[in-house]
Amino acid sequence: MTRSAVFLDRDGVINRAFVRDGTPYPPVALQDLEILPHVPEALSALKAQGYSLVVVTNQPDVARGAASRELVDSIHERLRGELGLDAIFTCFHDDADKCNCRKPKPGLLFRAAHDLGIDLASSFMVGDRWRDVEAGRRAGCRTLFVDCGYRESTSHPCDFRVGSLLEASAIILAESDSR
Repeated sequence: MTRSAVFLDRDGVINRAFVRDGTPYPPVALQDLEILPHVPEALSALKAQGYSLVVVTNQPDVARGAASRELVDSIHERLRGELGLDAIFTCFHDDADKCNCRKPKPGLLFRAAHDLGIDLASSFMVGDRWRDVEAGRRAGCRTLFVDCGYRESTSHPCDFRVGSLLEASAIILAESDSR
């Protein structure tokens, strides 16, 4: 049996990203992890509607030596515990590795769909960067771009442009009500 999911980028969508010179960065320590306002409510509403909640996140700082795998795992453990996430799929590679899992490639979404029995065509991808939107589009999901005002291209096509996960969840719930 297949089910629908809401795929979520991590930094900037469910937890605060640290923005330097217009570019977002992940927390550098577990104590820096801050869940964004209204994220728990948004995720609870999506879960109540029957969506699987799956984080798909690039964490290249591990490959670059700027973060440890243990830090990333600790952050994910805390997010799973506090937010009731169904799964977290992580790419630890950098662009130079040319892997299939680093967004904008859709490998993480394909792997999650296979492992969890998810129907990508009835699922959504919510992200704050063009890479997230493009991965969702390539996987066949509807896409929601959370515009955080970063200094990078936001011209990639998306189905919806929002200011927060709470806004995204309202759109997703309205879309599911109209089916």
